[in-house]
Amino acid sequence: MLKCRTVWKKLAPLARASSTVCRQNVRRAGLTNGRIPIRVPTAHMSTGPAGGGGDNLKYALLVGLAGIGGLTYAVKTLRGDQKRYEERIAEIESRPHKATKGPVTDVQTAAPAAEASETDAVPEPELEAAPSPEEPSPPAENAAPDAEAVAHDAEAAPSSKTTEPPPAHEPVVEASPVEAAPPAAIPVVEEELPPPTEPSPAELSEPEPAPTLVEESVTLTEPAAAAEPPATAPPEPQSEVVAESAVDSTPASAKVPSHAPYLLIGGGTASFAAARSIRARDPGAKVLIVTDEPDLPYMRPPLSKELWFSDDPSVTETLRFKQWNGKERSIYFQPPSFYIKPEDFDSAENGGVAVLTCRKVVHMDVRGNKVKLDDNIEISYDKCLVATGGIPRNLQVIERAGEEVKKRTTLFRKIEDFKSLEKVSRNINSITIIGGGFLGSELACALGRRSTESGLEVIQMFPEKGNMGKVLPEYLSNWTTEKVKREGVKVITESLVKSVTYKDDKLEIHLKDGRLVKTDHIVAAVGLEPNIDLAKSAGLEVDSDFGGYRVNAELQARSNIWVAGDAACFYDIRLGRRRVEHHDHAVVSGRLAGENMTGANKPYWHQSMFWSDLGPDVGYEAIGIVDSSLPTVGVFAKATAKDTPKAATEQSGTGIRSESETEDTATSPVASATPPPVVEHKDDYGKGVIFYLRDKVVVGIILWNVFNRMPIARKIIKDGEEHADLNEVAKLFNIHED
Repeated sequence: MLKCRTVWKKLAPLARASSTVCRQNVRRAGLTNGRIPIRVPTAHMSTGPAGGGGDNLKYALLVGLAGIGGLTYAVKTLRGDQKRYEERIAEIESRPHKATKGPVTDVQTAAPAAEASETDAVPEPELEAAPSPEEPSPPAENAAPDAEAVAHDAEAAPSSKTTEPPPAHEPVVEASPVEAAPPAAIPVVEEELPPPTEPSPAELSEPEPAPTLVEESVTLTEPAAAAEPPATAPPEPQSEVVAESAVDSTPASAKVPSHAPYLLIGGGTASFAAARSIRARDPGAKVLIVTDEPDLPYMRPPLSKELWFSDDPSVTETLRFKQWNGKERSIYFQPPSFYIKPEDFDSAENGGVAVLTCRKVVHMDVRGNKVKLDDNIEISYDKCLVATGGIPRNLQVIERAGEEVKKRTTLFRKIEDFKSLEKVSRNINSITIIGGGFLGSELACALGRRSTESGLEVIQMFPEKGNMGKVLPEYLSNWTTEKVKREGVKVITESLVKSVTYKDDKLEIHLKDGRLVKTDHIVAAVGLEPNIDLAKSAGLEVDSDFGGYRVNAELQARSNIWVAGDAACFYDIRLGRRRVEHHDHAVVSGRLAGENMTGANKPYWHQSMFWSDLGPDVGYEAIGIVDSSLPTVGVFAKATAKDTPKAATEQSGTGIRSESETEDTATSPVASATPPPVVEHKDDYGKGVIFYLRDKVVVGIILWNVFNRMPIARKIIKDGEEHADLNEVAKLFNIHED
């Protein structure tokens, strides 16, 4: 209004002056019209002297219109301001009215509605209440019962957040009590709900007192506010409710360490070897193993070997077995007492190895040095080992078959697979093993021994001409096939599976050559695929030829990430880039990775070995590249009673022969002076050495029923020399001695 008056005072003199000029022009026009002809005024009005009537009239009209428009705008603006002012006053007057009438209990029960209706009006109080909804909320709720006798319940809740009533009350004055109270209660519900979905492994979970769990969960989420709940803990009824919810909803998160100096992903042989190596070099190290299996680290070879020959009916429960030398041992590397509990990981003064079972790492943040588990819990690390192993392959024809076929198919890899197959084999009449490699042949011999006792029909089929056809020379593969047949196994060679169906309570395996095999159960032993699920999220390179994570000579994939075991594709300085799926490689690569994680910086030059036993009487050990497509030279001799896997374990004292072999070093072996007898290929191959050649250089060696000679074979391959007479090289293994 003041602006309009000022404008009018300035425009009024101009309006008066213009009206005076107009009157003067009118008088002049009247006098002139009396003297000049009628047609002259038109020209005179348009070309008259300055300040003539036409321009002045236009100017007057424009000024008048401007004044009217300004007055109209001023009136509208004044009315709008007055209306908004009245609405604002009404809104402000209504706020204290709501705060005094709305009790705390009503706000808590209708928190979502109150928040939705008042968010747009006053957003600041919500932002102030949001930073500390997790810890302050219990004191806020605890303060409400104590303040029931007080008239202002709504002001008591926000004041208890910071445990300083005056400062908490002043910033929010009248506009925030209602809005600030619901966010303090709502986030408690949102933060308490997710943890119930986090499963707690039964074998690692030992219930702790409720207060301890509450304190641990607070420490993990908000360390700065961890000390506040004890200070505001006097209201006992409400604190009991919080403790119960913590026990029910966050036991799993309380048992998961938030940080691990050494994090090992995978619970197999490579991880255990790495953990043992880390602890040897750094006795106070804290090592956390995360595995998706429910078991502590264990050795896999006995699952297809010694366990099947046990006389103990409860072997599936004890998982203890007798080695070929008669000594008994457990399948687990160490008893549970060897490990520390995950909940004690942070407080372990002398460090230790903890195993987090039934948890799977689903995402890896390499830049942030942390991983995410399948229950969304994150664990940060300083150094990490990826030893995820492999996943058993399956035949596509079985994957495309119906559920009835899949339910009657076993992919053999874990302890659960052994238990399941052992139980199934006792309750069916026929079982078929698809695959003629190491695993398939070992299981065929193991189940074949049982067939003589229970009448179980055991069938083995594979596309090669004989057992181990991809590894052994043809003559030795044929001999192995006959050995498997003598164990009570029906062997079907050169068989390709076309389809598998379920009909009349039987599985029907249709072969491409038209043959039909009916059976009750199938074991698919057709190889292993490296588990590279973390490659995408971690940005780790995967080898396109061999699969697995590509690593350098120190088994590094990144500056603080190492890979070992079946999942590692490493560079062999003698044989080129390779990926090996054997127990000895897992032991050696895991051990080296653990050393390098503690600063050793050693390259991987070790030639890993592997072994396979077709029962207690026939076994072999191999090293390097053993491929039946390569040229081979075999030197054999007559076997004695000492040349069996049973005798070998009696001498070494262990059924896992790589445990003794990998520590030995060959030192200029002395060849036997006994002249080698001429041994032609015949049906009985007692013991011998098979050399695999590439460009006339030995790249692989199989010791057939020859044991405890692996360091010599390793040295021959490491030297990489061309040998004119391999019979002389065979003397180094003393195969001709009685």
